[in-house]
Amino acid sequence: MNRRPPHEPSRQFPQPQRLWDDAARHAKSLGCPTCLERDRCGGVHTDAGILDCRDLCSCKDKSKCDMVCRFNPSLFVARMREVSGLGFDSAPRAPVNGVPTIPMVVPFIDHRYSRLAKLDEPVVALSLYELVNLATGRPHVTSRAALADRFRIPESAAIIVSGVEKDGPIERWWELSERAAILDALKALEITLVTTPNYSVLTDVPRTDNLHAMKRILLAWTEMAAAGLPAALHVNGRTLHDYVRWGDLIAERPEIEILAFEFATGCGRGERIDWHVAQLCSIADRVDRPLTLVIRGGGRRLGELRHHFAHVALIETEAFSRAMRRRRAHLTESGRLRWAKFPTPRGAPIDDLLAHNIALVRASYETKPALRLGPPTRRNRRAAHRDGEPIQPSLLRQLNLPGETRGIAPEPQSIVAAAKP
Repeated sequence: MNRRPPHEPSRQFPQPQRLWDDAARHAKSLGCPTCLERDRCGGVHTDAGILDCRDLCSCKDKSKCDMVCRFNPSLFVARMREVSGLGFDSAPRAPVNGVPTIPMVVPFIDHRYSRLAKLDEPVVALSLYELVNLATGRPHVTSRAALADRFRIPESAAIIVSGVEKDGPIERWWELSERAAILDALKALEITLVTTPNYSVLTDVPRTDNLHAMKRILLAWTEMAAAGLPAALHVNGRTLHDYVRWGDLIAERPEIEILAFEFATGCGRGERIDWHVAQLCSIADRVDRPLTLVIRGGGRRLGELRHHFAHVALIETEAFSRAMRRRRAHLTESGRLRWAKFPTPRGAPIDDLLAHNIALVRASYETKPALRLGPPTRRNRRAAHRDGEPIQPSLLRQLNLPGETRGIAPEPQSIVAAAKP
């Protein structure tokens, strides 16, 4: 096993789900009532056996730790100053920029490579970090014509800019000193919608790091909205209390009309996706005005979310990524989306393959609403043996019918049982 560097936590959890916060199942950690951030944090409720979240700071060299943690006082103070404290109330207010009309499924286009023709799509999603040179802090393009040529899309296409990325690019965005000028340039490009960076709210770090990340998300949103861009607030959360705080903020600030969320990584794992979906729906239900939601990943929960939000849009990334790997979409008889290998000659463009994938992925969401939006069917479950096998075998699956019929007497009712002589 590789050793972690001294500035990263050395404690490892083989079962990361033990760090999932669940106030309904687990009691609050014993150290939480004396914490200075107890009211803002709400406490941690995990199965990890920790006294409080400070147990999660296990860096061997705390002076080099890059987390927002009180065990490194000088860095902690600096990180508090850069966000004016961890409370949401110190974030400036922003204007109301309205909610643009966007379709339910929006294809994500990462670059122009392996393509020759313009993609015939009226609405596309692009990465914020492909529009900006993160080394220089300058936009890659300054006109719609240059933007269309860079990604091979129509000049008239509506552009949704996604702030979702790995930690490196989104941290670099925060370090840029000329973000206001960059956002003005995006405004000049007539961007339809932009979503904020999804600063990570991790489960294996002290809660102060989570609260700092959430505050940065809010500040990034206020900057985007102040530039006149319709912006979606990315509501990352680790605990139920985090979502309560987001709900309180959204209810108090009518300028927040669009939310964003990303299910493609940890939040989309196993049963945790259901928990996050429930929290998002709870926010939509408690806020007394219609809200729009933009998601990346989690398309299988699209129907449930649409019952609670005024509109839900999916930034769909799979059609593009599969086309790059030469995979072609097809629908089964039951309407399920499947991917098949589709080799192409070396150097051949994939314009037709990409257009096909986008059209079929969209159809998988839009043409069968009853299949995707209806309640799940209830299955009859049989009792099982200790090894998991059903007691009553399926006649069609486990029995050799010709062999079984040869062992059955033609008139079983005339057979009389007798002891063996």
